[in-house]
Amino acid sequence: MLKEWQRRRAARRVEPGNGKPLKPFRWWQPLSRVVFHLPLRGDGGRTDYAVEVRYAQRFFSEDGKGRAHLYLDGRHHAESGLPAAFPVRGGTIEVALTPFGLKRCHYVTGGGAEHQLVPDRRSAEGRRARLDREHPVLSRGIGLCSLVLLVVPALLLVPQLIEVAFQVPPVTERFGTFTSPVQLPLWLNIALTLGASAASTERALRLRYNWLLDSAAQGE
Repeated sequence: MLKEWQRRRAARRVEPGNGKPLKPFRWWQPLSRVVFHLPLRGDGGRTDYAVEVRYAQRFFSEDGKGRAHLYLDGRHHAESGLPAAFPVRGGTIEVALTPFGLKRCHYVTGGGAEHQLVPDRRSAEGRRARLDREHPVLSRGIGLCSLVLLVVPALLLVPQLIEVAFQVPPVTERFGTFTSPVQLPLWLNIALTLGASAASTERALRLRYNWLLDSAAQGE
């Protein structure tokens, strides 16, 4: 029920497009732009959808979340603030963003089946997908390292954050004080934070997201 309500709410934010053509993906854009494709076949023939998100747009939007653009057969068909839910033939394309990249770009059919869209081969997401296809062992190793870089900082930083929280006067008066069993130098805390951010960025290239680990990496 909650997901359906969120989907309907996002669908109401969809605005019509301007018909402009989808620009080719350039070699200098992997960190600033992402494009995903969805080819669909039906009785009326083949239909090609494409979703484009420009990461820099979030800094110029009022809510800081940016926008997603939907292209139909190469032409700008619709746009929406993020998170977005574009009604398309046979279902909905859902798009959601994190500070590190996309966490969701999926086609959800009317029956509830989900299919991740295919990243443009020239994008950072497309290059990461090709690495996974051509070198699966290396890809799994990188994924494991990313997971470790998220789990370790969470285990080490959380007790220190709790100690800081217990220094707030109202908390201290009610619960007393708390001393973290882990005390790390500032430079190591910074290094762990940067490592966690890099790990979340790598996971975003694969549209992997965990609300606890990746949220901790962005300081939520």
